[in-house]
Amino acid sequence: MTSAGLTCKLVSESATRSLGLALAKAVQPGDVLALIGDLGAGKTRLTQSLALGLGVPSDTVTSPTFTLIHEYQNGRLPLRHCDAYRLQSAEEFADLGLDELFAEDGVAIIEWADRVSGYLPRDRLELRLSVMDETTRQVEMTGTGPRGQQLVATLAERRPW
Repeated sequence: MTSAGLTCKLVSESATRSLGLALAKAVQPGDVLALIGDLGAGKTRLTQSLALGLGVPSDTVTSPTFTLIHEYQNGRLPLRHCDAYRLQSAEEFADLGLDELFAEDGVAIIEWADRVSGYLPRDRLELRLSVMDETTRQVEMTGTGPRGQQLVATLAERRPW
């Protein structure tokens, strides 16, 4: 861990699931998680694991590529899952209803967040996922404000996941 963030390897889908479950224990209402990474990097798998940890059946969580936002109300906290992959512009993201997406009562998780970074809250947890090989992913976690940094510190304390 550095003052800026935390980098680790996820050596299996099970490790990705463990990180998602640890995130679910750490998140609080109003938290925003920004997922960045190429196709197949594990963004949706991490989201499914977070949802499972919040009490949402993971088999109900799919990437909202065509609907853009899925909202799950049946967990410990409302989870709003957005996928910015198919957006034609960052401005299109703003038209989705950011007040609702970033509502203080739940957690927002945005896949392809780098495409809409100018519209994200300043204080967030960024998770940059990279494919290392067929089963291994690297995740770089950076807190961009006090709450995001607190999440990084909490996750560092709770390792291994």
